[in-house]
Amino acid sequence: MKTNTLDFDAQALREKILDLAMRGKLVPQDPNDEPASVLLEKIKAEKEQLIKDKKIKKSKPLAPITDDERPFDIPDSWEWVRLGDVNTYNSESVHPDRTPDKTFELYSVPIFPTRKPEIIKGEEIRSNKQAVETGDVLLCKINPRINRVWKVSNFTDNENIASTEWIVVRQREITTEYLRYSLMAPYFRNLLQSNVSGVGGSLTRAKPREVRNYVLPIPPLSEQSRIAAKIAQLFALLRKVESSTQQYAKLQTLLKSKVLDLAMRGKLVEQDPHDEPARVLLEKIKAEKEQLFKEGKIKKSKPLPLITDDEKLFDIPDSWEWVRLGELTQKVGAGNTPKGGSKSDVYVSEGVKFIREMNVYNDGLHMKGMAFIRPELAQKRTGSAVYAKDILLNITGGSLGRTTLINDDFDLGNVNQHVLVIRNVDSKIRKYMHLFLCSPLAQNIIHNKSVGDKAGFSATKTKNLVLPLPPLGEQIKIVRMIKKLFLMIKLEKQ
Repeated sequence: MKTNTLDFDAQALREKILDLAMRGKLVPQDPNDEPASVLLEKIKAEKEQLIKDKKIKKSKPLAPITDDERPFDIPDSWEWVRLGDVNTYNSESVHPDRTPDKTFELYSVPIFPTRKPEIIKGEEIRSNKQAVETGDVLLCKINPRINRVWKVSNFTDNENIASTEWIVVRQREITTEYLRYSLMAPYFRNLLQSNVSGVGGSLTRAKPREVRNYVLPIPPLSEQSRIAAKIAQLFALLRKVESSTQQYAKLQTLLKSKVLDLAMRGKLVEQDPHDEPARVLLEKIKAEKEQLFKEGKIKKSKPLPLITDDEKLFDIPDSWEWVRLGELTQKVGAGNTPKGGSKSDVYVSEGVKFIREMNVYNDGLHMKGMAFIRPELAQKRTGSAVYAKDILLNITGGSLGRTTLINDDFDLGNVNQHVLVIRNVDSKIRKYMHLFLCSPLAQNIIHNKSVGDKAGFSATKTKNLVLPLPPLGEQIKIVRMIKKLFLMIKLEKQ
């Protein structure tokens, strides 16, 4: 466990702990423990007595467990058993609306994340439920990919009831916590997902009749308690590390944000009176932009509105200038998805990178999920082409505001309608501009001015962004200082 770097996959570790536990590798075996075979005989006798007493119904015998059904080896003192052979729950329907003034403890699926049942009047419950007792273990049928297993506990003195979307498992001879953990284990989750009804996703359901046949590894009773205690101990440690990780991640983000904020205010590095002022840089960019227009390389753009005093959010050094982003760029525009998209042969396994919002991150392009289009198609899509030294900005959805600086050795790419291409007149300012777009100054504007049901920004709004522009020499120093400080923040994790 990498607690020193705080870089770890807590969920993967939980699954590994459960996997080791189910294989008998989490705690040592004790030769003095009564073997699980004796425990299963007790359970069998108990179940037969419950049938005689007519407390549960007799069910059809389940088939013997085959070698193929045993997913891994277990210690000699353990036994494999079918869930249906140990479950003594007898379904009992409850009609809460018939006792409107009665208060219930309701174990519903939506409330599961809170780990506390709803305390609710019968009149508020519109459907039939099932009676449950303290110590029962609830296994959710809906979308088995989500690991929802819940132990019924004593929260109040009210009657416990549960949604019919739970499969109820009751066996008092097996340690409740061990039973709960076994139903959460990776091998069991795989079984649940292997045979479902429904069309997919949240509409899938585990089949109770199939679940009865799934196998559980049963240790001796004493070992069950030791396993459950060890899992609880390790899970508690993971929660502490997770909390530290989340707290540090927030602090790291805050530190980076503060560094960028200081940089945009001219307070990160000292000003050098020998630096050529930003107004001279602006004049050069303006002249170069006019030349590009004369040569027919860019189109004439509409004049941008003058910057008002209200848009100048703070004081900047005398050698700096407030400027609209559009004054510094030769292109600001989004792409589109080729006709047919992934439903046709538009996307290919190799070709020109087709960059979507999922690929755009502040630290660079992420290749996971990268699509590709044919070179001949890319040649027709020059308006949405991406070249080396461009800047990309996500302008819609949950990743709104994420931005990437394209590497100097990038060959060619293309973007969809959710990604904006920003191409500077003078590429030497690109690194500073990218940092501006990452800064709280730009991010606050981008998020505050997004409109519609789906958060979005636009090319026009991007051109109108007002940024504080330092002299070129100071930009270089700012970029270097931020790189140095960000590296220090990253190293602090270790």
